[in-house]
Amino acid sequence: MKTIREKIDNALKDRFSPSEMDYVRKSLCTEYLGISEVSYYTGTSVVMTPEMELRLSDALKRLSSGEPLQYVLGTTYMGGLSFHVDKRVLIPRPETSELVGWVETDLRSEKAGRLVDIGTGSGYIAITLSLLLRDWTIEGWDISGEALEVAEYNNRINGAGVIFSKTDILGYDECKKDTFFDAIVSNPPYIAVSESLEMDHTVLDYEPHTALFVPDDDPLLFYRNIADFGREHLYPNGVLYFEINPLFADEMVPMFKYKGYNNVEMRKDISGKWRFIKCKF
Repeated sequence: MKTIREKIDNALKDRFSPSEMDYVRKSLCTEYLGISEVSYYTGTSVVMTPEMELRLSDALKRLSSGEPLQYVLGTTYMGGLSFHVDKRVLIPRPETSELVGWVETDLRSEKAGRLVDIGTGSGYIAITLSLLLRDWTIEGWDISGEALEVAEYNNRINGAGVIFSKTDILGYDECKKDTFFDAIVSNPPYIAVSESLEMDHTVLDYEPHTALFVPDDDPLLFYRNIADFGREHLYPNGVLYFEINPLFADEMVPMFKYKGYNNVEMRKDISGKWRFIKCKF
């Protein structure tokens, strides 16, 4: 085990902080190489097979180049659930779990309804809500067929019942005109292209740009289109929930009010940034 730890530490000591290394080292040993946690924590000697040597070498190269650990492992854990992730989808962030918590708290006491997660990606939001709101009908939409393949897989492994479909919310005519919802949830692309100059290359080089960026001259593109969609496809008193870019928080409330929404409420994330918004139609 000492040799394995030394290989990991020598390859990644300049890539991760000491506290991060603890997690990376354990994840590579137990999740990626299949070494038992007992052996890992006791430091029991482990004989590396040629296959394990190749796998570890590949993982260290990928991590050294900046690829996110979640993509190397192929898995991330959120809310006690396991989600497969790869370059086809964004890695779910802790902030998004706060949005899910808000939605679940609001809707768990409501009568069963219909909810759609627009821009579902890995399916994290839709799948988690499907398991928390068992009586609700949950849909997940995305423009990317590749992302939907990941979402469908995550739906199966978590035993959820989300209905996924390929839908472009910006192609308004493609949306399901005869479908109505009690709630719409979305964590859409919201990073202005100009912000990429200050972003970590592990995000820029590996995560899908179509799920990240919006034009500098139209940063509210998806919020505006989803708000318009909601005007025609929400039941009376239907509600919208969004994750937002704090840089454009001041523009959000007047835009939704202009679109006819009321009871507009913004919330900060655990870091104290304006990150979420809710409004009713």
